[in-house]
Parts: sequence; C-alpha cells; structure tokens
Amino acid sequence: MGPLVFEPLLYQIRWGGRKLGTLLNKPIGAAQDYAESWELADHANGQSVVARGPLTGITLSELVRHQGPELLGVHSEQNQFPLLIKFLDANDWLSLQVHPNDRQAVSYNPSENGKTEAWVILDAEPGSEIICGLKPGVTREQLAEHLHAGTVSEIVHRIPAAAGDCFYVPAGTVHALGPGIVLAEVQQQSNLTFRLHDWGRLGSDGKPRPIHVQESLDCTDYAAGPVDPVTPRELGDGEHCFEELVRCQHFVIRRHQGINPFHLKLGNRFRILMLLEGSATLSTNDSTSPTETLKKGETTLLPACLHEAHIHPESAITLLEILLP
Repeated sequence: MGPLVFEPLLYQIRWGGRKLGTLLNKPIGAAQDYAESWELADHANGQSVVARGPLTGITLSELVRHQGPELLGVHSEQNQFPLLIKFLDANDWLSLQVHPNDRQAVSYNPSENGKTEAWVILDAEPGSEIICGLKPGVTREQLAEHLHAGTVSEIVHRIPAAAGDCFYVPAGTVHALGPGIVLAEVQQQSNLTFRLHDWGRLGSDGKPRPIHVQESLDCTDYAAGPVDPVTPRELGDGEHCFEELVRCQHFVIRRHQGINPFHLKLGNRFRILMLLEGSATLSTNDSTSPTETLKKGETTLLPACLHEAHIHPESAITLLEILLP
C-alpha cells in the first residue's frame, strides 16, 4: 500500500463561494456556493474513494476494515478512520454553532462521535473575523436569554482572522466563521452540529434552517471562555525545524515550511499531508511505490506500513502533517 490520494467530496451550502476551485484547484462547477471539500471521510454522510493507483475505487471504510494494520499501524483497533479532513470556503457567516463531546454525542446518535476540531487559515480577506468561544463568565442562563432576545452577538468572542492563524476548537466551544476565509479543518470523524443562531436567514427552500437551542445549551462548555489563535511550538533537530500547532487527545497538527528537503519517520503511524502552498515530490522507502507529486490543495494519506517518507520541495512549501497522538 503506497501513498493514497482520494477524490474530494464537494458540498454546496448557502455560505460557500468559488475559492475551493480558484485557490485550491478543486473540480467545482459553475455554482457560486461551494462550501466544503471533504478530503478524507469515513462517515455515513460522506465516504472517500481512492482516486488513482492500484487501489482506485476502494473506499476508505474498506481499507480500514480489510487492511487496518497496514493503514493504521498502532491504531489498527479502530473500526472507523478516526479523522475527517476538510477544506472550507466561507463566503458568508456560518451559523453560530456548537459540537458535542464523545459522551454527549452518543446520547443524540449512537453511531456518532464527538467533534473537536482545529482550523488552519489559508486565506483571509481584510476585515475577516471569526467567533470562537463566549466572553468570560457567560453562564447558561445568560446564553439562553441572549438567544431568546436575538442579542447573542453581544456575548460571543469575535476576533480578526489572518492567514497562518490556527485555532483549536474543542467540543463545547461556541463558534462561527465569517466571510472571506478559506481554511483547512482537522476534526474527529463526526458530522454532529447544533445551531444556536442562524442570523435570521432562510435556507435554500425558503424556510428557516433548524435551530437546536436546547441541545446547544446542553453541549456548551461555559468554563472554556474565549479562544484565541494558538501559539506554535517550535520543534526540530537543527537540520529541519517545524511547528507543532495542536496536540490533543484526538490529533496532532504540525506545519512544515520552506524549500529544504526533509523526511518523516512514521513510527508505525499513518500520516496525513495537506499541501497548502507550493509543490513538492514525495518518495518512500517502498521501492514499489512511484515518486508522487504533491500539489497545492491536495491531501495525501501515508499508510503506517510505509515507515518513512521523503519530501522534496520544488518551491517554498507550507505543508500540514496530521497524525494521532
């Protein structure tokens, strides 16, 4: 099993735009509302399929079931690929929303997981903003009152967004993306979202979209407070330095930047590579695997059985490396 690239799953939602195509080279159509590209998904709402090579047409779910040890290595006890990887284009405000944790998720849907996520911003227009967390000290009662009064924007943490920022968004964090933002999202394999507020908008059917006030109030973490961009942690051996952006119980995100070649020792753990800028070639210790080209906007899954991968930038790159802790 060599490096794997999957067909993107493209979703049109009213807040989407055109940048998944113009910035990330996704095969979008003529519509103006392309919102999400699911790069790696093993979910009832979306299943990734291998795009090329000897395993073309095989789903990610089938690989987990039938080749789990080769794909997942030390995490081969998983019966579902644990992460959902996306690109998002926010051309309008997303709804104000919150996600449950693992314990809460199964009470709403026994087949779902909690949804802790992280964002790495690729592009942000001047004046772009996000909402991430509540203002300090906001209680359940206050949130309920402001939702009822339509004044919830007064108690949320609203901050500017800039290219390169990374936000860690644990389950229970009230959040929303504002217009003009394109980002990479790493999250648990889950599609369970509760809307607190939708800014008074109507859905494509001309009716208000469902609002989940009680579920949102139950799942919000009132002790968490406001969330600001993470402070990257510098790591490396002197020969190759990189940043660790997030380390939590669900995933680790590292960012590699520059022009110099480097290698990754997989340690019997799969890796996900998302090329955000530039171009590079990828080779592995598996002599049967041809050299791969890493393209901007493409996501590559390195099975654990490869042991080692070598990245050779052709121009200055920004590359996310994602793994389980």
